[in-house]
This record gives sequence, structure tokens and C-alpha cells, in this order.
Amino acid sequence: MSAQTLPTAPHPPTDPAPARLPRPGTYTAGDRCIIELTTRLGPLVTMRCRLTADEAALTVAPSASDTVLSLKLTGVALGGDELTFVSTAVEPKPEADDARLRIPGALATGDPTASSIPATLTLRVVDRTDDSLLVLGTVQVPYGHLRRATGLVLSRIRPADRLRLLVAAEFTCPA
Repeated sequence: MSAQTLPTAPHPPTDPAPARLPRPGTYTAGDRCIIELTTRLGPLVTMRCRLTADEAALTVAPSASDTVLSLKLTGVALGGDELTFVSTAVEPKPEADDARLRIPGALATGDPTASSIPATLTLRVVDRTDDSLLVLGTVQVPYGHLRRATGLVLSRIRPADRLRLLVAAEFTCPA
């Protein structure tokens, strides 16, 4: 009788979640989310207002490429429109320690027929525990490109060439 060794398939490499994320699960911000919209024309701020975060969710997966951050925003400044940000991945910033995250995604309106534009949310992790994440960050996009792609029109009496969203949120896992 002879022993035969069969080849085994190697396991695919794992893409671990960044160390600054909480354990895998679904996290919501609820009323612990502040979104500020700022429009600029050159160095001048032409409008600044708060938006309402109707939905702010973070789904942490074992793999960083499967982790999703989604924001659904409304407010008077949006003129009845809805603005959404949905991430495609969560990456640690290479030049920083684990305290900064780079989150590429898409910024769109609630209209399913309108296209979206690519946007990158840069977050600083202020505090992290196993079941919560406190972050502060910004996303900035050219307003003209956003307006042409999605049809989002802000105040006509306040010109702008850039739009910035400031995001401060505490994501917690509902028990």
C-alpha cells in the first residue's frame, strides 16, 4: 500500500479590513451624524448649510474591498432633491497611520435615470471601539461636473465652482 499526496488548492489571499475599523457588522449613525454643505467660488464661500442625513450606514465586512459606507442626504439647500454617496471600497491612506481612511465612491441624486460622479471621501478616525466608530472627513467635487452629470441645481443666486461635504458621524452597532 502506498500513500499518495494530492495537491491542495491554495487559499485566495485575504484582504483584511483596516485596523481602524470596528469588527464586522452593520453600523448606523442615526441622529449622531452632521453633514455640512459648503459651496465655493474661488477662495470665497458662497453658501454654507446643514443637510439632514436620512440614512448613514456602514457595513464592515471581513474584507476591506467589501466594506460599504452609504449616505442619503436631504435638505432645503438641495431644493427637494436627494444626494447620495455610496462607497466602492475602504482603504487606509498609505502615507498616514491607521487613523486616516480613503473611501472612493460615487455621488449621485435620488433620480435613478441620472448618472453619478466619482468622489473620494477622506476620513480621519477620531475614536474606535469594537462596536463604534467616530469619524470626521470631507469630500470635494467640482460643482459644474456634478450639475451636468446628475442634474442637481443649487441656488442660482449663489455661484459656485466647488461643492464640499463635511461629514462628522458616530457609527454604532444597534444591539
